[in-house]
Order: sequence, then structure tokens, then C-alpha cells
Amino acid sequence: MRILITSGSKLGGTREIAGLLARVLRDEGFDAETTPPEAVDSVRAYDAVIVGGGLYASRWHRQARRFVHRHLHELRERPVWFFSSGPLDDSASRERIPPTHQVQALMEQVGARGHATFGGRLERDARGFIARSMAREHSGDWRDPERIARWARSVAAELREAARPLGGFESMGEESPR
Repeated sequence: MRILITSGSKLGGTREIAGLLARVLRDEGFDAETTPPEAVDSVRAYDAVIVGGGLYASRWHRQARRFVHRHLHELRERPVWFFSSGPLDDSASRERIPPTHQVQALMEQVGARGHATFGGRLERDARGFIARSMAREHSGDWRDPERIARWARSVAAELREAARPLGGFESMGEESPR
């Protein structure tokens, strides 16, 4: 089963989460690849898609949003999951953080099966006025690789379950005996 993992990432932290997801899914026996959103012409060649975006002021990265809008119809035809990264503290490891309203609306448009929010990363020497200002108090790496791997394994389990044929009579289009 081929899985596309794409993510909008300004400073690279979200892209690295996508890479970890791909490695775990490959370890689980899937053909998983990461490709930047702007480099994807079509998702038809994939059986499932994971879309991620860095959160900036509660808004998902523009490339992630554009990817969803550009491939809306194709995404509706396959299993899709979303992830966000961004909290610059350990809150994403301590509790489930729901998707922002913007991400939730995109999830509903494509019928996404799930979402996870992971901690973000901000280097002490971040570039740009806003990032530099935030880095004074919030620099660090708040990503939790074990939590990210657990989520990837849960996606793998859900894909395996969906691919499992029905047992017994149901698989032959007949009702089971009572």
C-alpha cells in the first residue's frame, strides 16, 4: 500500500515529523514517501495520504492548505489523516489538542479519518522578526518522537484493518446463517 506524506513547513520541524512518520510506516510494511505539497501533481497513485502543517498563529501552513484545496476531490476518494505541529511547550505530549477551526473545516471537506497535534520546534537563532521574538522565551524542540511513532502505528493499524477482507459468508456477498 502506497502512502503519501506531505507537509507545509516553514522552518523544517514539520517536515522532519513527516520523515519520522514515513520511517515508522515503512517499518510497518507500507510503501511511504514524503513529498513537499507543491511538488505533488496528483494523489491518484497513492492508497492513503497524510497531510501535515506547521501552525503559525493558529493557522495551518499555507502550502498544506493549498495542497488540500488543489487535491480536494482525489483526497475524498482515499483514507486521509492530518497532523499539525506547533505548540512550543510540552502540552501536545500531555493532552490531546484538537485541530484548529481552520484545520477542522479542511478535515470535514475531505472526510479525514483523524488528526494529531504534535509539539513544534523553534531554534534559538530563528530568522525573521516574529520567530526571533518568540525564540527568546520559547526556543526548543517540543516534538515527542515516541508519540509521533505511536500515532503512525495507529494509522498503520487502521489501514490494515480497512484492507482486511470480511470473513466467512460476508466476503462472498451472502448473509451469514442465523
